Amino acid sequence: MKNIAVIGAGTMGNGIAHTFAQSGFKVNLIDISQTALDKAIATISKNLDRMVAKEKITETDKTTTLKNITSFTDMAQGVENVDLVVEAATENIDLKLKIFKTIDEATSSNVILASNTSSISITKIASVTSRPDKVIGMHFMNPVPVMKLVEIIRGYSTSDEVTSAIMELSKKLGKEPVEVNDYPGFVANRILMPMINEAIITLHEDVAGVEEIDTVMKLGMAHPMGPLQLADFIGLDVCLSILKVLYDGFGNPKYAPCPLLVNMVTAGKLGVKSGEGFYAWTHGTKELVVASQFK
Repeated sequence: MKNIAVIGAGTMGNGIAHTFAQSGFKVNLIDISQTALDKAIATISKNLDRMVAKEKITETDKTTTLKNITSFTDMAQGVENVDLVVEAATENIDLKLKIFKTIDEATSSNVILASNTSSISITKIASVTSRPDKVIGMHFMNPVPVMKLVEIIRGYSTSDEVTSAIMELSKKLGKEPVEVNDYPGFVANRILMPMINEAIITLHEDVAGVEEIDTVMKLGMAHPMGPLQLADFIGLDVCLSILKVLYDGFGNPKYAPCPLLVNMVTAGKLGVKSGEGFYAWTHGTKELVVASQFK
């Protein structure tokens, strides 16, 4: 596999494109918005500049990486003549099913179709294609160029050959792939999201404040980032979406999203991406939000 298409130019999409391109793959980055594509290329360039400054790569490496990326607003054009498509669109099942129907029709039958979904069933996604054996999950962690883990999710019909190929491909990216089966939340979010949700419940019930909860988890449990700060970083809308998938998938009340999380998402307080969540974010720095807002 040498030619890769990445669908979605947001945080995850541009990180995935960056990682493949830096590893020598030719990448077609696809988004319906040219503005989003321009922003993604600028972000990749800025991140590469940071790596140059830290002497992790050279200026030549940066130039080569950027040359490996071509942007497209037309999906059919973008997936033409590729070996692998990685979908990294918004965590919305209807959108993902629509995308997979389109790319299934637009690519040859030997092309592997992967999703970066953090919780949605790979088996469900594969069911709208004519090649369920070639549909697989590649759940990268954010920030993609830095984080080593990739969850490789096997759908019900995913073949051994495709699983092996994607495991090996992930290693070529300098990642550490972990194979998991297709159940709601997979492994990472099945464990992480209930913890984040419980931290939000703890705040909602006024057991402790934002900073206190995060400090307990950082100092007491050796977490590099507290659960509320991490929720802001992930996006509160994404956290809510994943919890809904877990709740719908298992029917267990322990996965029911905290009402505070629901209210914050409804109010547009999504974390870093909106400038405010449990913290107020300005140019990458955080400040505590007024405590009374969390009642």
